[in-house]
Amino acid sequence: MTSDRAELLLLHALPLDASMWANQMDLRPSRTVAPTLYRFGDRIGSWAASALAAARGNRLVVVGCSVGGSCALEIAALAPERIAALVLIGTKAVNRPDPGLRDAALLTIATGGLEAAWAAYWAPLFSPHTPAEVVEQARALALRQSPDELACGITAFHTRPSRGQVLEDLACPIVIVTGADDVAPGPATSAGQAALARHGRLHVIPDCGHYVPLERPDVLNGILREVIDGIHP
Repeated sequence: MTSDRAELLLLHALPLDASMWANQMDLRPSRTVAPTLYRFGDRIGSWAASALAAARGNRLVVVGCSVGGSCALEIAALAPERIAALVLIGTKAVNRPDPGLRDAALLTIATGGLEAAWAAYWAPLFSPHTPAEVVEQARALALRQSPDELACGITAFHTRPSRGQVLEDLACPIVIVTGADDVAPGPATSAGQAALARHGRLHVIPDCGHYVPLERPDVLNGILREVIDGIHP
């Protein structure tokens, strides 16, 4: 197969949905799949199996942001033979469970609503350099989710398995992308993960936080084009 047959599988971050990829959907017209993951339950394994079933090809460039990156790692664990490249944005491969933080987030949604959860957990992840209108766009996307959907997302994130071994074992390119201003997991952790991968590359994007597809779509699109063009038979 050639790179002409590469298919993009785009996996969104919390607390957003598939529409966060609006700036990436035209990179591979008619060969891009971007599911909204909450409908698949509250476990990363269910997300990964369902997202993989939605993809048609066996030459997948799987791109995940935040919890979407965790889903991408789970897909790579399930079907490494279908992965042509993995792009992980603001993703932490190792999970150290923190039930207290999970329960606090769920309680915030239940008692304070999505506005309170946005202010507490997700608004601080943007770079101070990101334009206010971009942050407001993301906020609007978050607030159109249901509390039950975001509770599924939070549970999936906090119960995900560690997949550091996937970084070591996967034979295809693994591209790690982080905003320079990201604090979750941030450039240091991202650099360590790129070094761990057999074919790892690191991109640190200046003046950017956790949500690279929204904050610096132009830079991310350049990286993705490079990844697609670099896939060889």
